[in-house]
Amino acid sequence: MNSAWWTIVMRFIRFGIVGASGMIVDFGVTWLCKEKLRWNKYVSNSLGFILAASNNYFWNRLWTFHSESVEIVREYSTFVLIALVGLGLNNLIIWLLHEKAQLNFYLSKLIAIGCVMIWNFSMNYVFTFRM
Repeated sequence: MNSAWWTIVMRFIRFGIVGASGMIVDFGVTWLCKEKLRWNKYVSNSLGFILAASNNYFWNRLWTFHSESVEIVREYSTFVLIALVGLGLNNLIIWLLHEKAQLNFYLSKLIAIGCVMIWNFSMNYVFTFRM
């Protein structure tokens, strides 16, 4: 494996580690809002997802992509836009798996996170951090 591919693999691994921290934020907020506050499961999911996306931007900027860009507003806006498309995909996958296929809500959410991770990494690699 040449060094360019190795760099991409290492960034994807770091992206995954950052994503795991975001998953803790996401699941924690979703669980709190859905189970304890009795909010709608999709509103709860969306709030968890957005808070996790902000957490993930910060850590991916610093650690995964080592961005030194002064265009933080552009970067964050692009990251959030990609995350919002990811949120739509996330909710669609959960709806298909939970409502239509009758899988457990949290199992559906876990599968959705895996699918959306590939989308988010690819789009952020190409557009947000312009690698």
